[in-house]
Amino acid sequence: MIVKLVALIAVLLIISSVTISQKNTPVTTSTENRPRVRDVGIKVGILPPGPLNTITDVNGVLVGHTTIIRGDNIRTGVTAILPHAGNLFREKVPGAIFVGNGFGKLMGSTQVNELGEIETPILLTSTLSVPQVGDAVLSYMLSLPGNEDVQSVNAVVAETNDGYLNDIRGRHVTQEDVASAIKNAHTGPVEEGCVGAGTGTVAFGFKGGIGTSSRKLPASLGGYTVGVLVQSNFGGILTINGAPVGQELGRYYLQNELAPNPPTNNPDGSIIIIVATDAPVDARNLERMAARGIMGLARTGAAGSNGSGDYVIAFSTAVENRIRPATQANRNGSRDIKSVHNDSMSPLFLGVIESTEEAIYNSLFRSKTTTSKGHTVEALPLDRTLEILRKHGLLRVDR
Repeated sequence: MIVKLVALIAVLLIISSVTISQKNTPVTTSTENRPRVRDVGIKVGILPPGPLNTITDVNGVLVGHTTIIRGDNIRTGVTAILPHAGNLFREKVPGAIFVGNGFGKLMGSTQVNELGEIETPILLTSTLSVPQVGDAVLSYMLSLPGNEDVQSVNAVVAETNDGYLNDIRGRHVTQEDVASAIKNAHTGPVEEGCVGAGTGTVAFGFKGGIGTSSRKLPASLGGYTVGVLVQSNFGGILTINGAPVGQELGRYYLQNELAPNPPTNNPDGSIIIIVATDAPVDARNLERMAARGIMGLARTGAAGSNGSGDYVIAFSTAVENRIRPATQANRNGSRDIKSVHNDSMSPLFLGVIESTEEAIYNSLFRSKTTTSKGHTVEALPLDRTLEILRKHGLLRVDR
């Protein structure tokens, strides 16, 4: 009875994190409840996940979505990641951004890397909606109590292009949608798949979306947590735990050119990777952690194409390292910070790599077949995928 009650509470928390703006009936062709990778016995890496295996395992992190589904051609949305629930402008967090390939429109990146600070919620959305979302973040921040005298805010907004399944030129994300995602953000379970900024995305020729995962270091290595959330919308040759899944499913980049058998897989697209940790890490080492997100991306078979925007945004939630605005009294003073020693960073690096890899798999496993704009993008076929993994000895039997 207690187990059932806990499960019900988890479901209600997930539902409460997602705001759906919907007019008419959404056109989808799959309604099954799709599992996460660990639910079917796939173990990624060697480090244990956190309790929920989500970015919200990192203390203080909140996630919210607004999913916009209207008619037969609008599939988009916005996802908000908050490093903590307070006023981020008054209590900034150390942050860094790493660029794997810069074909993208990431608002706010230069100031983050110049100062090593993040001072707003991080928003993910559709390419042509970045300006509207940025404006909405500014409105939200300026409206917070304590920010009445603020005249400069560095909004961080990242994107991927959902134009294949979404009327991207319509720019359907509104200020209300952004405010809802931020205000409904919470700790606990995170909805994945075709939600928020992942509503209209495509990855490896299958339906992409939002995915998340985490790793918990043992006490002997600091006991820190690393969490990752991704917005997957890129191409390549899907590889799961080393198995050539994309090839054996007959859908991969350069398929048509190497052995004529259309359709081929377009490698262009983008991925946004959000890395959070409760370890006291400074901006320099956060950038090093962010770089390892690209290593996790590579493990999945990403092609890193010319038209792919591959970005990693990393931050630390360590309370002792929050950055408060200078006052007249301390403007000429110094700030004491704690930071994990360089020699102790390697386990955190591995946590980022493994969490990123698993988050991408979760984004594929949890997403459903979607039809819009006259296109149908199929969900990753789980039965066939599991057969491939079983054949290669990569499916656990102790689940």
